[in-house]
Amino acid sequence: MTTTPPDGPAAPVPILLVLPDGQEVTARLWARRETPRGWLYEVGLPAYRNTADGDVQVAEYRVRVRAPDHVRPVDGVSYYAVPTERLPPPSSVREALGPRRLSGWVLQKASGRGPGRAVLHAVDCEEAPQGAPLLPLERALDVAEQPGTRLCYLCGTAQELDPVLRGFDHIEGG
Repeated sequence: MTTTPPDGPAAPVPILLVLPDGQEVTARLWARRETPRGWLYEVGLPAYRNTADGDVQVAEYRVRVRAPDHVRPVDGVSYYAVPTERLPPPSSVREALGPRRLSGWVLQKASGRGPGRAVLHAVDCEEAPQGAPLLPLERALDVAEQPGTRLCYLCGTAQELDPVLRGFDHIEGG
């Protein structure tokens, strides 16, 4: 969602940019954007550049920096008119369910014969083999139906895939 003041396009406003060595210089704030990792501010620094004919002209170097780590407000300056892009609010469903789990499954193959020759794990299971190919749902279901494959209970793969494989009727209380 982008928020722009109703009175037309905004002019950049002064902001203090904190340089890597700790110096603060006045820059111009053009825009700000909220990201999952925090705010990014697009700032312009006054600079010079050389022209093709050897002359010098005024220029501006623009860069995106993290706020508040690399910028400070200037006393008395209003930042209301700065074009601002915010992340959409999380859905009520996402808030209720919490963060999403990584999607996919991996197969741990065991040597030998007999039951339990392979174990199907969620991709983020502590017991899952590193570097194993990621299986999408359809392939994971195919593998789960193979004789000798068991589903990991530690990571919840059994609880996730059993209802899909055997229907929901076998679940207690269902």
